[in-house]
Amino acid sequence: MNRVTRSPSLWAAMIGLMIMCAGMLFGGPAQAGVLTNYAENKTVDALLRGQSLGAPATMYIGLTTDTCTDVGNGTEPAGGAYARVAVTSSLANWAGTQGAGTTVASTGTGGTTSNNALISFPESTASWGNMQSVRWYDASTAGNAWICIDLSSAFNVSGAGVTLKFNAGTLQFQIDN
Repeated sequence: MNRVTRSPSLWAAMIGLMIMCAGMLFGGPAQAGVLTNYAENKTVDALLRGQSLGAPATMYIGLTTDTCTDVGNGTEPAGGAYARVAVTSSLANWAGTQGAGTTVASTGTGGTTSNNALISFPESTASWGNMQSVRWYDASTAGNAWICIDLSSAFNVSGAGVTLKFNAGTLQFQIDN
């Protein structure tokens, strides 16, 4: 499950606060998410128009204070030690569609992938605001959002000492719904 801990309190770290991607509670179905217009255009051009997809070697996972649409990059926190988290695009880091934790090419039928390792954001040093969605970007700052998933419930990072984490298998994206 996704976990938020507050430092330095050991009690809060043990209890944790939970944020969940929509549909993930207790092994429920994956959230379909949204491919942005940018990703849709790149996919159409690659599959049907003979253009290079130009898929990023590294995706940068970010949080936004707005819900998903297929337009734009969303509004990320400004300051407070917020930064996107780099995750190399690889079989080792993202599960194949046949199941969580797999590290071979996809052979499944559900179109779902998930993170194979912990994704941990930097500890906040100030308020980040009300986090409502998770996005995959092609750059550490600016760049283009490719994917967006709404959280099942918003989470308010109201001050310093909050670390948002996605445990292995909990950040899921489904392209075939």
